[in-house]
Amino acid sequence: MLIGNNEKLIMIGDSVTDCERARPYGEGLFGGIGKGYVMMVDALIQSVYPERGIRITNMGTSGNTIRDLHQRWTTDVLDLKPDWLSIMIGINDVWRQFDTPHITEGHVYLEEYESTLRDLVESTHPSLKGLILMTPYYLEPNSNDLMRASMDRYGSVVKRVADDYGCLFVDTQQAFASVLESIYPATIAWDRVHPNAVGHMVLAKAFLNVIGFDWNKASH
Repeated sequence: MLIGNNEKLIMIGDSVTDCERARPYGEGLFGGIGKGYVMMVDALIQSVYPERGIRITNMGTSGNTIRDLHQRWTTDVLDLKPDWLSIMIGINDVWRQFDTPHITEGHVYLEEYESTLRDLVESTHPSLKGLILMTPYYLEPNSNDLMRASMDRYGSVVKRVADDYGCLFVDTQQAFASVLESIYPATIAWDRVHPNAVGHMVLAKAFLNVIGFDWNKASH
């Protein structure tokens, strides 16, 4: 696995990352790391690689867009000096264009999304041992659905930025694809966005696969 001994991983994003994590920092006792995929990633890493002493901190904040991430980047990422960083953002950037179409000041369109993501990656990547970019997703199998099609465009931006800066890349939409062949989307997320434990496990597995988690070691 790529994350080494005594290294620190920060996972930042929106409500899918947040999942009731502690404030100001999502770590510590009594479920401080939250109840979602970040908790599952932490549980699997700590149980399979206990000797590495890896510290994982959840810095997700519900409702955030990439604009919000930019505003809190110094305090919530740079000041915490992570060795590794994962970013999953964009769902609200797209969603607000559909659920509040007339409140345009809350919309983050594709050009701003890409330029801001590039700014964040460029300012942080040199100081990290690794950066993982995760796409936003929408649990709708019909790729012609308007919101799903828009989400895919934002996901393509994430892929392009990951390629340009040599980041690890997690295609969360693709990770859900095989599951959605057998399970109706609302069974995983009633609103197509906020997943149950099954959906969070899909995200956790996709993340762990990209960082080289050894599933054979996990089975011992």
